[in-house]
Amino acid sequence: MLGDILSALQDAALVGALRRSHWVYPIVNAGHIVGLALLFGAIVPLDLRLIGLWRRVPIGPLARMLLPVAIAGLALAVLTGGLLFSVSAVKYAGMTLFQAKLLLILGALANALLLHRPSAWAVHQDALMQGTTPRLRLAGMLSIGCWLAAIIAGRMLGYLD
Repeated sequence: MLGDILSALQDAALVGALRRSHWVYPIVNAGHIVGLALLFGAIVPLDLRLIGLWRRVPIGPLARMLLPVAIAGLALAVLTGGLLFSVSAVKYAGMTLFQAKLLLILGALANALLLHRPSAWAVHQDALMQGTTPRLRLAGMLSIGCWLAAIIAGRMLGYLD
């Protein structure tokens, strides 16, 4: 059943046009890289602050500035990544490396959602003023590790046909 859905996706007319285009596919690929740069570039300073760097920088203003950039980058990366996936959906879905990439992304997103619950910030607000906590350090390290591993796995997909 899933194989039929993936086959139908990659055989869709729009996806076929994307696959045959000399310009659109590279532009979508570049858009994916821009999305990843926005996402990772915004997440890393926040995570480094959680880990304990820049202790004098208040986390609230930093998060208000960088989270919208990270969310925009994630949206662009998901949109363009979906288009890139659709070109060879059956092949990618069957690759262990692609499945690992998806699990890493889900792990990074779950970590972010748990971290950004209002109750999580309230509990750690005083600690953030002083520096950080072991739980926040772990969340920051997990975030950087998961996103970096997902990016590496994604780049490797292009070389492991």
